[in-house]
Amino acid sequence: MAPTASVGEVGSAGPVGVGPVPGPPAGAGSRIAWRPCDQDASAECGALSVPVNWAEPGGERFDLQLARRTATDPGARVGSMVFGPGGPGDSGVERIVGKGNMARFSDRLRSRFDIVSFDPRGVGLSNPVRCSQRLLDRRPPTVIKDQAAFDATVRYNRELRADCRKNTAHGLFDHADTLSMVKDLDAIRAALGERTLTFHGSSYGTLLGEQYAEQYPERIRALVLEAVVDHSLGTREFLTTQAATLQDSFDEFVAWCDRSEDCALHGSDVRALWTDLLAGAERGDLSEGGTTLAPFDLNVLVMKRLYDPEWRRLAEFLHGLSEDGSGSKGTRTAGDTGPSAAASTGPSKPASTGAEPSLGSNPFEIFCQDWRLPVRDYQDYARELRRVARTAPDMRYPRALMSVSACLGAPQPDNPQHRLKVRNTRPLLLTNSIHDPAAGYSWATSVARQLGRHAVLHTYEGWGHGTYSSSPCAQRTVDDYLIEAKVPARGASCPAVEPTG
Repeated sequence: MAPTASVGEVGSAGPVGVGPVPGPPAGAGSRIAWRPCDQDASAECGALSVPVNWAEPGGERFDLQLARRTATDPGARVGSMVFGPGGPGDSGVERIVGKGNMARFSDRLRSRFDIVSFDPRGVGLSNPVRCSQRLLDRRPPTVIKDQAAFDATVRYNRELRADCRKNTAHGLFDHADTLSMVKDLDAIRAALGERTLTFHGSSYGTLLGEQYAEQYPERIRALVLEAVVDHSLGTREFLTTQAATLQDSFDEFVAWCDRSEDCALHGSDVRALWTDLLAGAERGDLSEGGTTLAPFDLNVLVMKRLYDPEWRRLAEFLHGLSEDGSGSKGTRTAGDTGPSAAASTGPSKPASTGAEPSLGSNPFEIFCQDWRLPVRDYQDYARELRRVARTAPDMRYPRALMSVSACLGAPQPDNPQHRLKVRNTRPLLLTNSIHDPAAGYSWATSVARQLGRHAVLHTYEGWGHGTYSSSPCAQRTVDDYLIEAKVPARGASCPAVEPTG
């Protein structure tokens, strides 16, 4: 492991302080009443009352739902570590509840911290953004083909937005942005009794960590950003960087197939096979499991298998699609009916309660409150598609297209993109894979430049979306920082670990 430089001492009684720290934001709930979780009594669940609109702390409130597991070695306990889930749309409660889910955290970390996570506002059990399922089922195709389809997508988005606003409780729909979540996170810190925050954000959860560092730099003890999101990009840069990092991961998969006999496609021309499959999807005659695969759906299914990465399973999947020589299996249906559940970054699914079976969740509305990704018209959109295709000739339908399409016609967000301005004195730890299919290494280096001396970027030289579960070396580096307040030397890295899935 790379040499480390100590930036502070941590005692067993609790987290290191950094001088006087103000209390919780005005209007925050004061405590969390923990109880055994209904689904898993080995974990504790609780709720924290917070304002819907932090600008009006005396107004409507809702309960932010949390879960935790207490430190397994109370005598060596450092404090509470809050995990920020990704998405938007991922449940932090589900990350904690269920013993198998805790594999995300090392035994060493669990011995020293109470591990706490939460469902962000608008997600899961925390007053979710709800919309009519009939409207969600009518979502237009992700990839727009002409001006008429562009106009129809804008009209649909506006209709859906009005419907979601009407069906989301407590008026929370217009206050689901990450800046509002930053105040929620500080209320969690205070309710846990922590003078300063220990935080690990993953993927979209890194945006929460970045903006917390901007708003409350003096309240940070340790803050990890894993698989870093760069919130400074406009439409063009957002699309091309997402396409480039997905293409890079696909290139790595092809290279593995060339060198490994474990690949079901070893010895064949993987790119030629992929070209045939993509052409079949573009013609509308590629299906899998009885469902037609549009080009976008096919790209996202590949992307999901690049997350861990699962190269062996990806090769078997592509081999299976091409078995009959035409790239089609099962029952064929006509046309692109829009993103399937497997292709969605935040799947719309029926509400879990029996009271409102006609409502589903829609975390894209959260994304659209954090990003302004304007596209003027179909000509502008088509130019972006051509640029993406030049950047990523194989992966020319990246999942980022769904984010852009879902936000067409959205109003100016409350939390638009900007370059970070952080003035904290304790260094933040960024950690990223070089070959991440979703949060590209270029995003991490960009954020590191924005943070300057306030951050250290640690590199995992391998593959996959995230580093902590990919490499024992990277895991030790993160744990050393969270537990002992040590950061790696600038430029430090961990070697790649060959995937087995």
